[in-house]
Amino acid sequence: MWSRVSWLNRMRKKGSEVGTISDVEVSDCVEGKRCILKRNTNVTLKIIFTPKGDSDTLKAVVHGEILGVPMPFDLPNPDGCKDSGVTCPLKAGQTYTYINALPISPHYPRVTVDVKWELQLSNDEDAACAKIPAKIA
Repeated sequence: MWSRVSWLNRMRKKGSEVGTISDVEVSDCVEGKRCILKRNTNVTLKIIFTPKGDSDTLKAVVHGEILGVPMPFDLPNPDGCKDSGVTCPLKAGQTYTYINALPISPHYPRVTVDVKWELQLSNDEDAACAKIPAKIA
């Protein structure tokens, strides 16, 4: 089940100089509330974005920001061109739909966290960046 998070306000959408986001959806989230990330499950994220430049690659980088300190989340598949719905190379001005799952480890602490999900081009600049208010439960 997909729920659109109120991304204009809650996601703190960051349109960068090298791309824009038109939509962000997170599985099992309630619009207008912090996403509850249940340990020992997967959360699926969908980002619809348009890069402003060409790129041969797309890399997903995910951090949890706890009290302003970034803590890396390991993605089983950080290659944004593989099994994500995106085919590389990326072309400027073309809209892409990226989908990936984030495993929530049973070892993660039960904390309030902002999940920062970046999609980086081959020059390491963000084509898309979304912050998702969440709580690990």
